[in-house]
Amino acid sequence: MPSSYRALFGRPGTKSFSAAGLLGRMPLSMMSIGVVTMVSQLTGRYGLAGALSATLALSVAVLGPQISRLVDRHGQRRVLRPATLVSVTAVAGLLVSAQQRWPDWTLFVFAACVGCVPSISSMIRARWAELYRDSPRALHTAYSWESIVEETCFIVGPILSIGLSTAWFPEAGPLLAAGFLTAGVFWLTAQRATEPVPHPREQHAKGSALRSPGLRVLVLTFAATGAIFGAVDVVTVAFAEEAGHKAAASLVLAAYALGSCAAGAVFGLLHFTGHASRRWLTGVCAMAVSMVPLPLIGSLPALGVALFVAGLTVAPTGVTTMSLVAEHVPRAKLTEGMTWTGTGITVGVALGSSAAGRVVDAAGAERGYLVACAAGALAALIALAGYRRLRPGASTVTAGGAVTAVPVAEGGPAAQDSPSGSPQ
Repeated sequence: MPSSYRALFGRPGTKSFSAAGLLGRMPLSMMSIGVVTMVSQLTGRYGLAGALSATLALSVAVLGPQISRLVDRHGQRRVLRPATLVSVTAVAGLLVSAQQRWPDWTLFVFAACVGCVPSISSMIRARWAELYRDSPRALHTAYSWESIVEETCFIVGPILSIGLSTAWFPEAGPLLAAGFLTAGVFWLTAQRATEPVPHPREQHAKGSALRSPGLRVLVLTFAATGAIFGAVDVVTVAFAEEAGHKAAASLVLAAYALGSCAAGAVFGLLHFTGHASRRWLTGVCAMAVSMVPLPLIGSLPALGVALFVAGLTVAPTGVTTMSLVAEHVPRAKLTEGMTWTGTGITVGVALGSSAAGRVVDAAGAERGYLVACAAGALAALIALAGYRRLRPGASTVTAGGAVTAVPVAEGGPAAQDSPSGSPQ
């Protein structure tokens, strides 16, 4: 492990909460695809499976920020454990209702309640932010490390979920995801020493973290990039099926995640000067450009290479986004602010996968990648239009609800743009 990452884990408790976060985040890549696999195997109804997956995603998008808001007010342990128990109970109900062929409406009720699952990614990043609030270089490396962990989940999770549900029994994938969630959350919340202390009540402004104009720009942009991810997932499966190798879709999509993982690992070793908003804008535009070749590709190996290259843009953009979230929301609302970006992605994935599926049905898989291109162009347009709200001097909402200007902090989270080999 490079020295920057070794130094990151020099603080007591960091290895333990990061490992707990890995377990707790596995359902992020396992639950939805596991539900689709389970329902399609038990009923043969792909339309029902897709509708349930969309219900689950939208439920997470609605409930996730509310859970994170409660965490900011009351602490991780007091909120995450009961929320997780609700989510796991709903998973159990969903599995039983599917296996017993209960009426369809029961499936949707349980799928909606599964959305109580906490945003483990935000909880872990909040712990890093608390530990390294005065060390922007270490915090940059920590956010990069978390991007590696997440991409690892997206490489391993779908293979586990689909493999177990097809080789063992249909409910195995979602069941294992629920087990990972329970183990990860209870292990994480048992670690009190690194848990961020809730801020005093007077520091919590009324209303949502979305009052910050900068956060709204980030969330809208992430909704468009989420549509990229949703479209790529659906169209790649269709592309592989048209090529006669449907099983190879998981390997091609793994190349996309692997590219992001590799970029995140390298990105964490770099150090930057200047404002993070410029790097963020560059990253979003690079993601958009990386989609352009996909409709022109005619073979699975070439598609795998193209998606690997496209994946190189993902993690660096995500890492920079977390730095900007920390800059544009009050510290007392940090967990909620981070969760809102995840909500943007979740909504975008649902919209992108739905649009791509329609295009594939009407015009074939290659044309389906045009949806990813359109989503990338939209993300770039939103980023360009909202860039001024993220630059130094843009307004942000303080803990007390007042609007202030974002300062240019040399060496702070905002001061990271162009590579620099010298320490700040």
